[in-house]
Formats: sequence, C-alpha cells, structure tokens
Amino acid sequence: MAKHTQAHMSRRVSKFKPGGLSTMTRKQMEYYMGAKLLELGVEPKSAIYRWETTEEGNDAIYTYSAYWGESRQQIEQGLEPAAPTA
Repeated sequence: MAKHTQAHMSRRVSKFKPGGLSTMTRKQMEYYMGAKLLELGVEPKSAIYRWETTEEGNDAIYTYSAYWGESRQQIEQGLEPAAPTA
C-alpha cells in the first residue's frame, strides 16, 4: 500500500450566514487538519497548506489541503501533486 502524502477536508457554509462563521469554520478546519496529521504521524509544521474556495448555489465550499513528503516536493518544484487515490 502506498504511503499517503496529502490530506484534504471540505466544509460547506451558507453565503448568507454572518461573516464570522466562515472565519470560525476556517480556524476549526486548520485545527482539525493539524490533529489529523498528528494522528497520521506527520509533523504539522512539515506540511504545506492550501485553501480553495468554490461557490455552489447559496453555499461556499472551503477545501483545506495539506501536502507533505513527495507531494510537498512536487509543489515546491512548481508541479501539480498527483491526485489522491481511494
């Protein structure tokens, strides 16, 4: 089994909710991503993080991604990391 070198998490937030909700959601996602990396045995400070926001109807979808190891090296070289496999 191949070793994972990236993790992604997404949350859907209504665009009509107070502005503080999106900020709180992002901070929560950062916290949970750090906890997940520790659970996987990855030092959170060794990863590169990326945010992506897409809009779908009345919702904003926040995706927080962490890359380490081989995926981090690909990003640093200006390449797109390989898509995760299930």
